Amino acid sequence: MFRYRPRTARPRTAANTLEKLNRLFGTWLPEPLSTITVERIESWKIRRVNAGRVATTVMRDIFTLSSVLRRAVRVGKLKDNPVRWVDKPRIDRRPKIRYLDEPEEARLRAALNARDAEIRATRESGNARRQYRHEELLPPLPHFGDHLTPAILLSMNTGLRRGELLALRWECVDFKQQFLTVEGGTAKSRQTRHVCLNEEAIRVLQCWRDHAESGKRVFEFKTSFKKGWAPLLKRAQITKFRWHDLRHHFASRLVQKGGTAQHRAGPARS
Repeated sequence: MFRYRPRTARPRTAANTLEKLNRLFGTWLPEPLSTITVERIESWKIRRVNAGRVATTVMRDIFTLSSVLRRAVRVGKLKDNPVRWVDKPRIDRRPKIRYLDEPEEARLRAALNARDAEIRATRESGNARRQYRHEELLPPLPHFGDHLTPAILLSMNTGLRRGELLALRWECVDFKQQFLTVEGGTAKSRQTRHVCLNEEAIRVLQCWRDHAESGKRVFEFKTSFKKGWAPLLKRAQITKFRWHDLRHHFASRLVQKGGTAQHRAGPARS
């Protein structure tokens, strides 16, 4: 068989490729290149898929073999690369939508409340020590421990994406008419849209405004929400749930209540 000798400036990558070829196709190495047919690769692919390998993994493995066969074609050892004619495994571009059931939502809210209570207790304890030392006291935390709870509750009640939350400015929140504006420059679609605010969303924003840092943005900090997210899910005993799934959760609740996309987007405003 044609021997694959990778020519690359990255020997670690070359070594990994060789190891992968030997592991996946080691039994083919002593045989002539002509024995590697479309039918043989198809059979190998089907066995891998039936063994439980995901489509993306099988495709990567096939592409590794294809790189060898392409080189064989270039040096005249093979007339055509049979991988070209192999049906690629179908990749599910629409994975199962994840949202919280009622017990999970209850546990998430309880975990948020407990987390806020702990942060407030720590602040109060710290201020007690500061007062004893005649030091300046830190501001009290009347509603939330930090930004995590208002960010999550706002996401659950509006369906905003994480990037839209981080870019949201106070001037885009209309408390009187109860809607907020997602500006086109920060929206995924690049289109400005208006999102109606329900009672909980209004209450969360009002409470957060009471003790949020002064600034133009609603969440005026440089980091994202990731730091507290994983520990919170662990505390709430919730698995396989991403921040983006809060958007799915909002949509599922809207559908359950008979809402539509128009309710979610809100009326157009000049």
